[in-house]
Amino acid sequence: MSDASEETTERRVRVVLVDDHRMFRTGVQAEIGQTDRTGVEVVGEAADVDQAVTVITATRPEVVLLDVHLPGGGGVEVLRRSAAMMADAERPVRFLALSVSDAAEDVIGVIRGGARGYVTKTITGTDLVDAVFRVADNDAVFSPRLAGFVLDAFASTDAPPVDEDLDRLTQREREVLRLIARGYAYKEIAKQLFISVKTVESHVSAVLRKLQLSNRHELTRWATARRLV
Repeated sequence: MSDASEETTERRVRVVLVDDHRMFRTGVQAEIGQTDRTGVEVVGEAADVDQAVTVITATRPEVVLLDVHLPGGGGVEVLRRSAAMMADAERPVRFLALSVSDAAEDVIGVIRGGARGYVTKTITGTDLVDAVFRVADNDAVFSPRLAGFVLDAFASTDAPPVDEDLDRLTQREREVLRLIARGYAYKEIAKQLFISVKTVESHVSAVLRKLQLSNRHELTRWATARRLV
């Protein structure tokens, strides 16, 4: 990676680095972590899945730079365990995958898991800083050619299921789930789907049971994290 921009900036983006190679984390920290120059403040580091979830929960950064291959289940597991933080409307934690891998399955896996972008470790320091700020603003960022993997995957009609939990739900249960997550009352859902309120209640109970959730609030967070709303 080359030198990041020399310009000073007033804006700050808090970042956590997740990578199992300490020397790489040190290099990224040196490259982009000079806050007065880049605007990026590195507030934590982690080398495996458990550490990552702990540090992210404790620091609540705006952006996590996430390696795909990590001890303990990989980047996808970090994303799964961070779903509630990604769905937080007031202080969302956003993820940018930063990996040596440019394999389609790695790219598609983390994007389906909720990451906002994917860049390879050949990226320059300047471009990485730019990518961090764009992801903090909820933009999507990809290294050249990787975006094609995502477009192809989501355009394909025979693509693998996005979420095994979602696949447990019937089509009608998915419809009810989306309306509940959007804030509709049971009576409004019943009217929109031409079913009774009692049937709506039955569908909601089935969804909560299948997804192992306790209440409407948890259901809304679950759906938001998967961009179903």
